Amino acid sequence: MRTTVRIKDDLLRRARKRAADDGRTLTSLIEDGLTLILAKRKASRRERVELPVSKASGGVLPGIDLNRSSDLEEVMDTP
Repeated sequence: MRTTVRIKDDLLRRARKRAADDGRTLTSLIEDGLTLILAKRKASRRERVELPVSKASGGVLPGIDLNRSSDLEEVMDTP
């Protein structure tokens, strides 16, 4: 199929050079580029993941207020 696209002069010049360096046509270079971009977008869609729910009991250590970052830092710094 034929179509017309607008490509920046510098990009087109670089694409033509790359195609020539690789011994291929500009059309095949553009087709491969589009194929890669379209495959990448399709692969980036991930399925929804069900995260496990913890059944652990217990809670926060005595004296730790989760609303105060300084309490958490003290506990994390203690070996």
